[in-house]
Amino acid sequence: MLRVEIDPGSGFCGGVIRAIKKAEEYLSEGYSLYSLGAIVHNEAELSRLRERGLITVESLSEVPEGETVLIRAHGEPPSTYREASARHLTVIDCSCPVVLQLQRRIREAYARLHKDGSRGQIIIFGRVGHAEVLGLMGQVEGDALVIENVLMLEEALRSGKIDLSQPIEIFSQTTKSPSEYASICEMLKARGARLTVHDTICAQVATRHERLAFFAASHDVILFVSGRSSSNGKVLSDLCRRVNPRTYLIGGAGDLDASWFTEGQSVGVCGATSTPKWLLEEVASTVRNLQL
Repeated sequence: MLRVEIDPGSGFCGGVIRAIKKAEEYLSEGYSLYSLGAIVHNEAELSRLRERGLITVESLSEVPEGETVLIRAHGEPPSTYREASARHLTVIDCSCPVVLQLQRRIREAYARLHKDGSRGQIIIFGRVGHAEVLGLMGQVEGDALVIENVLMLEEALRSGKIDLSQPIEIFSQTTKSPSEYASICEMLKARGARLTVHDTICAQVATRHERLAFFAASHDVILFVSGRSSSNGKVLSDLCRRVNPRTYLIGGAGDLDASWFTEGQSVGVCGATSTPKWLLEEVASTVRNLQL
């Protein structure tokens, strides 16, 4: 018999819980609701909300004038709010408070770096094209450099995209790896950058890394449940795999393979900040009932 444990720290973060709760409350009143982008990067949860009436759009131009649009936890640039106002859309703003604080800090840093004609630089450690990063870039009209990893940083230094003669302030996307962020910052310092480092990784995400590493090492097999497009899911599943090579990234119970398990093993089920608890429980239940 397999011994199965669900990681108690996995599942929706506070920002996602808040956004989904607001969407469900609005939909329960029978109104139409449009989500600007996927409210959560998990296909199973999106399907559940779609059945309740949530309509996902990629652009405000897809929302009929006068309707209601939900801004998800990732946040949006100022231009989105201006466009929504111009089209007479009602906005339910579910931007995560942590993201909103980061947006404010980037605006303030930009003003500080460009005061009296100075030309300092903003660097954002994050995934190019990620919704949160696009919202951050919009705070400074796109005048910031996004770095995804050490290789991108090395290329930016070689090509002169980073001016080490000017002050630099660096921020991280809220869901990135603390250790990777530290490596990026140390590399810039080693090259002599006049660097101000801002601690902007969500505390809930940062502490999850250490706890999840311990959880992954405590089991024979790890099932990491995540949507394909989840940035946080990729970061955390990679963390699990480094600790435990027998880590399998799955979207749900339908992806399970009985050949992964041997009788008597301990199986850990965990997931991203965008993975719903009900999906983790569904996977765990299916594993317990596997015929080996």
